[in-house]
Amino acid sequence: MGEEEKKTPGVPPHEVYIDYSSKSDDELRNILEDLLKEESKVSYQRRVLHGKIDILRAELVRRKKSSLKEGKSIISDEDIGRLSEILAGEALGIHRNDPTSD
Repeated sequence: MGEEEKKTPGVPPHEVYIDYSSKSDDELRNILEDLLKEESKVSYQRRVLHGKIDILRAELVRRKKSSLKEGKSIISDEDIGRLSEILAGEALGIHRNDPTSD
């Protein structure tokens, strides 16, 4: 089987099985460099998302504190209903927090 037959069109090299023992040192360095660049991009995106999450959580906390000052309940009927739905789903085996499911 030639090198052309081993390649899968449209699939990045790191997503297919690679026989590293047949690669030269330069080829291995290039693969490593590509993977490190990809990891850096993913890490940056994760940090941006965590920043957005932190900002949203802080705003929700601020609003809850404001509601408490106004004498409102910290837990609304809507919150209780939503929690009941989540717990009922978990009891039925529906896992809403599985990050691998879409």
